[in-house]
Amino acid sequence: MEELYTQEFTTPPNHKGFSAKKLFDENGKIKWGAIAYIDKDGGGPEGNHTHKENHIFIVVDGEAKIILGEQTFIVRKNESFFVNGMIPHSIWNNTDQTTVVIKISTESEAE
Repeated sequence: MEELYTQEFTTPPNHKGFSAKKLFDENGKIKWGAIAYIDKDGGGPEGNHTHKENHIFIVVDGEAKIILGEQTFIVRKNESFFVNGMIPHSIWNNTDQTTVVIKISTESEAE
């Protein structure tokens, strides 16, 4: 199941000048991670794709459009989105500037 995290930033107890928010919960074993710079009108893959690994996308700057099956989700700066890799999906820049995304791939429950 896909999940969009849009929680607000908070200051934990006993912290000063410190703002944080949870981006994702436990999602299995992390396999690898990457950072992507997606140009205006960039993204992919065209036609969507599937695979066994799941993804957690974290938007660092800009705004991403994630196509997941028949649905489209907009993920803004400082938000994250979980993608089940077995559902056809792709990620696209949704702005006129470069969008920066961290991608963390995790094992699926079936692995």
